[in-house]
Amino acid sequence: MKATASPQRRILLADADAFYVAVARLVDPDGAGKEPLLIVGGSRESRGVVCSASWETRKFGVRSAMPISRALRLCPQAMCVPVPRKACTAKSHEIRQVIDRLAPIVEGASIDEWYLDLGGTEGVYHQEPLATTAHRIRDAVKRETGLSISIGGGTNKLVAKLAVERAKPKPGTGADGVHIVEPGDEAVFLATFTLAELPLVGPKFQQRLAALGMKTVPDVLQYDVPTLKQWLGAREAEWLWDRVRGVSLAEVESHGEAKSISRDETFSEDLHADKDLERELLALVTRGASDLRQEGLTAQTVTVRIRDMDFRTRSAQRTLDTPVVSDRVILRIAHELLCKLRKARRVPARLLGVQLSSLAQDPEADQLALFAMGATLSDETDRDRVLAKAVDKVRERFGAKGILPAALT
Repeated sequence: MKATASPQRRILLADADAFYVAVARLVDPDGAGKEPLLIVGGSRESRGVVCSASWETRKFGVRSAMPISRALRLCPQAMCVPVPRKACTAKSHEIRQVIDRLAPIVEGASIDEWYLDLGGTEGVYHQEPLATTAHRIRDAVKRETGLSISIGGGTNKLVAKLAVERAKPKPGTGADGVHIVEPGDEAVFLATFTLAELPLVGPKFQQRLAALGMKTVPDVLQYDVPTLKQWLGAREAEWLWDRVRGVSLAEVESHGEAKSISRDETFSEDLHADKDLERELLALVTRGASDLRQEGLTAQTVTVRIRDMDFRTRSAQRTLDTPVVSDRVILRIAHELLCKLRKARRVPARLLGVQLSSLAQDPEADQLALFAMGATLSDETDRDRVLAKAVDKVRERFGAKGILPAALT
């Protein structure tokens, strides 16, 4: 049976506006705050990428993830400052505290994004329109944290994700920070997007669709499911059919205090080669371990999850004698777990994920000094920790992609 959107659901996505830029200006109002143009993520001499760009720079074509050298060619007067990571973490927690008070179910999607499920709160908010409630939440965050957020909403997470981009008060758009798609209007709303704008429609899938003459949502809507199945296969056709109509049953999941750090990737095309999966594993571990250290945490359990082409999901995990933080050790364990899963069933993979759990505060989180450490099952050495934290220092100065494993460059 095909999924259908539920008009009773009231889902919002709150997205902090130019988060890293905004925090940098709060931290240094006499420096970064005075500059009309600002790029956060590196220095003029670095080879890193733009982590976040202010609205002023974006009118010159500057975008996040753009090489800094190119961004400065587009906007030479831009000021570059490092990412204020500790301040960003603190401000993220402040925003979350406000949202938790105003919504019963909150799911953190990233350091600057939160899904809210307001189902059943109609009475609490005196039957007011969802847009009014969204503005209420937006005003409270601005008042209590000094930061601005944009909010998109509708009957599911997919619609909310797309709506928040229309909500952002970008210069010249006339947007006021809130955009709500009313129940029943999902298909009309989705028809205004290109396929490249839809989440999880990756570059390779876009190329396949473009070869069939489909670049926008209306291009897909002109065909029925049997036709799409002939061209794309049953699974991709049904997934795309729901996607272009704004159908999604994904739930907003509240996890409370962080019990794990999970990073996963769904591929636009199934991956079969071990080298491709190992590269994805490296990227996931690099992100997860970096976030672990940024939160001042350690992990004692590593889990690898894989979803096969037939949607069968399998996982393997290992709990260590002592907690770890370093990329090298986490990657070694994750690689062994991936090999175990692949040996048991070698078929193309649709998704790969890494989870770090059994979390605890790291007593050495703010130190780079060497410390004695005996041999353990994890085999993490003082050198591993010092190296990992030194890399974090480089990323703090030059941006998240300022230094990456060679296999990812």
